[in-house]
Amino acid sequence: MINQIFRRLIPKWIWLIKFRNIPFNNQHKLFFSSPLPTVGAFVTGLCLSLLFAACSSTSIVNVPNPTATSVSNSASNAKVVRFGYQKTTVLLRAKGVLEKRLAPQGITVQWTEFQAGPQLLEAMNVGSIDIGPVGESPPIFAQAAGTSLTYVVGTVATPASSAILVPQNSQIQKVTDLKGKKVAFQKGSSAHLLLVQALEKAGLKYTDIEPKYLAPADARAAFVKGSVDAWVIWDPFYAAAQEATKARVLIDGTGINKQGGYYLMTRKFVTENPQTVKAILEEIQNLEEWSKQNREEVAKTLAPVLGIDLETMKKATNRRTFGIVPIDDNLINLQQGVADTYYKLKLIPKQVNVKDAMLTKEEYAAFSPKT
Repeated sequence: MINQIFRRLIPKWIWLIKFRNIPFNNQHKLFFSSPLPTVGAFVTGLCLSLLFAACSSTSIVNVPNPTATSVSNSASNAKVVRFGYQKTTVLLRAKGVLEKRLAPQGITVQWTEFQAGPQLLEAMNVGSIDIGPVGESPPIFAQAAGTSLTYVVGTVATPASSAILVPQNSQIQKVTDLKGKKVAFQKGSSAHLLLVQALEKAGLKYTDIEPKYLAPADARAAFVKGSVDAWVIWDPFYAAAQEATKARVLIDGTGINKQGGYYLMTRKFVTENPQTVKAILEEIQNLEEWSKQNREEVAKTLAPVLGIDLETMKKATNRRTFGIVPIDDNLINLQQGVADTYYKLKLIPKQVNVKDAMLTKEEYAAFSPKT
């Protein structure tokens, strides 16, 4: 009965929040402090999915034009920057650096939280946000689906921040033991690629496992309930699950994941607001550099915001790598390799050329910070 009620309610609430312009409070927490009983885990997972759902308090506008003109040197036009973010990048909002930098130009910042990259890019596709950070995989799935997006800067790889988790008492001891098992992860996310790469390294095929495509909150509920055998996830969800469920790390991304993510923008925003883009990237770079030297302060700032105890937050912060990198040929080639991998596995419907979502070297030079 509970399952039926929630299944009926969820689509209606998501529709109301996403398309009826109803304000939604994003100041929610992880609520991952303790293991949950079977029914409680299922219900809580669904509730968290509602809280974390991709939503926006801004009006929907036209889909950005993929054939927009190149970046100009004109002054920025936007008076509002609509920024999508995830738990992994909540520090940018918490520190308020963008507001301080852009306020003198009369520009405000609107924030919308998303549970994962695919949901963030869905919002970008319908014009609800202008910019947001994601892993390497979401842009590939988005491009394959026809989304107009533009890579503006890369983030350094942080391989230790993602892992394949199994229950503490699981008989699964190595990646090859995943054969025939149910593995939960967000489709089209960095976790998806980690799983693909880990299976390949272990000599398994993607078809050797039973994928369960679940957003982080739903995946955690399924993991606690025992309806999946493993869960591929990133921090801070990863650290919170370790603490609350005593999950065991089967393998993390060390030695496997050599690529970071990206900050993406709509082509329209990039071409019309080059000076704002430059200012945003400079503040992101400054915060990343500060974070490298102030990890404990980062943890202290994020713990209350995310609802995670300080020690767990320290664990997540200490295994994270901070920094951004300019878009160059090396990153483009790495990203094309991701696209080719997903196409080979028939996980995307068509071949993707990542250069279609890139700018020229000269255009990047106009706003990319020096690293």
